[in-house]
Amino acid sequence: MKPPAFTYHRPRSLDEALDTLAGLGADGKVLAGGQSLVPLMSMRLAAPAHLVDINHVPDLGRVEVDGDAVRVGALARHSDVEWNEQAYGAVPLLRQALQQVAHPTIRNRGTTVGSLVHGDPAAEAPAVLCLLDGVVTLRHADGSREVAAAEFFTGPLETDVRPGELATVAIFRRPPAGSGTAFVEVARRHGDYAMCGVAAVVARATPTARVALVSVGAGPVVVDVTDAFDGETLNPELALPLVDAAIEPEDDIHASADYRRHLAHVLVRRAVDEATRRAA
Repeated sequence: MKPPAFTYHRPRSLDEALDTLAGLGADGKVLAGGQSLVPLMSMRLAAPAHLVDINHVPDLGRVEVDGDAVRVGALARHSDVEWNEQAYGAVPLLRQALQQVAHPTIRNRGTTVGSLVHGDPAAEAPAVLCLLDGVVTLRHADGSREVAAAEFFTGPLETDVRPGELATVAIFRRPPAGSGTAFVEVARRHGDYAMCGVAAVVARATPTARVALVSVGAGPVVVDVTDAFDGETLNPELALPLVDAAIEPEDDIHASADYRRHLAHVLVRRAVDEATRRAA
C-alpha cells in the first residue's frame, strides 16, 4: 500500500523546523522515526498534507542524565535510550520498558519522544513517563512550554501537542532513592502491542508504591497502591481492588475486557513482586 500524496520538508535547524511548522499549522506532521506514522499513512489511516522531517536538525538526539532526571531528545532512538548506561543507572525502568517495545529493528529507528507524541494507549514509554511524573518540553516559533505527563495524554492517540509545536525533550524523573522498578506485559506474539502491561515503582523505606498500566484505558493509568503495604511488606492482593477501580478495559479483536482485567491482576502481582525484590 502507498501513502497519499504529501509535501516533504527537510529543515536543517531547529528554528527552521519551528518556522515551517508554524506556517503549516494543522496540515503539518513531524517525521522523526516514522515507525508509527509511516504505517498509518500507508494504510490511509493518516493523510497529512505536509511532512516535516527533523532528522537533519542537530542536537535533538541527545540522552542526558542530570541530578534528578534523564532528558531524552526528540531524535533519540529507543535503542539509544535502552543501552545508555548512565540512563539505566539513573532510571532502570526506562530500559526495562523499552526492551518490551516491538523488535530491535524497530527500536533502532523509532524514537522515544515520538512514541510519547503518538499517544498509543498500548505503548510502554507513556506509562513510564506518567509513573515517574515526567514532563515534555514543547517548542514553537514564539517560545516553549512544559507539560506534565498527567496532562500530556488527552485520549487514545491524542496528546496536548498543538499545531505548530515540536516536542523536543522528554524528562523522566529518577524514582525515589532505594526504589525498585519493573515492567511486565503480555502480548499475543513477541513484539506485538501489549494486551496489558504494568510498570511498578516500589520504595520500601518510605514506604510508597505506584503502578502504571497500559491497554486498559484511554491512556496510561497510574494507580497509587501504597495502601497495599501491610506493615513493611507490600501485599499485591491488597493492590488489586485499587487497580480495579481505576482501569476501564474494552473489548477488541485482540482480547476481551474481562481478559484484560484478568491480565491486569496477574501482571500487577508480578510487577509489584519484582519491583519489591529490587528495592533496597
